[in-house]
Amino acid sequence: MSFQTFNFHPSIMAGVQALGYVTPTPIQLKAIPPIMQGRDVIGLAQTGTGKTAAFVLPILHRLLPGPRGVVRALIVSPTRELAEQTCEAINELGRQTGLSSIAIYGGISMSQQTQRLRRGVEIAVACPGRLLDHLWKGTIELTHLEILVIDEADRMFDMGFLPDVRSILSCLLKPRQTLLFSATMPDDIRRLVREILHDPVTVQIGRSAPAATVSHALYPVKQHLKTALLMELLRHTDTESVLVFTRTKHRAERVAQQLERAGYNATSLQGDLPQHRRQAALDGFRDGSLKILVATDIASRGIDVLRISHVINYDMPDSADAYTHRIGRTGRVDQTGDAFTFVTAEDTPMVHAIERILNATLERRTLQGFDYAALLPSTESRFPSRPGRRPAGQRMLAHRR
Repeated sequence: MSFQTFNFHPSIMAGVQALGYVTPTPIQLKAIPPIMQGRDVIGLAQTGTGKTAAFVLPILHRLLPGPRGVVRALIVSPTRELAEQTCEAINELGRQTGLSSIAIYGGISMSQQTQRLRRGVEIAVACPGRLLDHLWKGTIELTHLEILVIDEADRMFDMGFLPDVRSILSCLLKPRQTLLFSATMPDDIRRLVREILHDPVTVQIGRSAPAATVSHALYPVKQHLKTALLMELLRHTDTESVLVFTRTKHRAERVAQQLERAGYNATSLQGDLPQHRRQAALDGFRDGSLKILVATDIASRGIDVLRISHVINYDMPDSADAYTHRIGRTGRVDQTGDAFTFVTAEDTPMVHAIERILNATLERRTLQGFDYAALLPSTESRFPSRPGRRPAGQRMLAHRR
């Protein structure tokens, strides 16, 4: 089956063909028809399955006729990165439609966003907090809204945005088509679905588990040896792009600085960074000039980088769902990827929860030659510098048990 099946307007098909899309993904095949019929839809799919195009394409098709210069579609996103990525998809797929969009999020000038809104847009992609700022100041008008999308709903609620989402919904007085996309369906989202969706069609692709193209391994290690182990893994592993997850903002910045001092092209991505630094980090990681990105969970969704070869959990995530979202950054679009997780004794319950989701026992590994009995280092100078790149295909040397 091809995208021709959906009978999109020729100007939209031009965008599809320009991006090289040929065969719809499963979520696109199942979600696009009911969306185009005007039905409310619940889309359940893990990251990297093509869900953004699944709602962007029918939105573009619906908005082609009708008024211009007023916000007719609103997409609520949990992070600035995802908002930017979605807006970029709209611009690329709708390049020949004449429809315009704006990404609205904090950390940049609100007046610039207000000016852009005054010039007129048809699609707004917004983070909850900044959207509420505009609503309260009267700088965005939603009386013409036809379609509402709540994207990455479970992540949005994990980040504490449920009250903000409810405040936004209270400002929407007219009936509209509502689409909700999520990787999982916790109770909070089920309650919201019952409140705001009308007779929804549920589209579910697979179960909430990492892609089968990802291999998993655990590295038991003491907390104070994690950075040293990370250095050794990077030295002995042939990598392309590596995404390292930490639990805290401070740790993300510290680990990235240690990697830089050891000679790696690395940077951090975490919520305290100003927008221009966040964007520079993402741009460098996308174009390959930065090979390692150390991030908090803010980066577990919304990073559209196909060639991430490894995800390394420096810290165990706080839930099995968070593990799924982190690991979803590698092994995308049928590419293979590796997921390494550093575990301490206190992580045992979470390891068992992840193994239940995967329905498999995760492999435990130790790295040959690494001193697991070392005391707390007194100086960062003990970490080795990066050697020359190893031959392609050379993998780490590990004792497996």
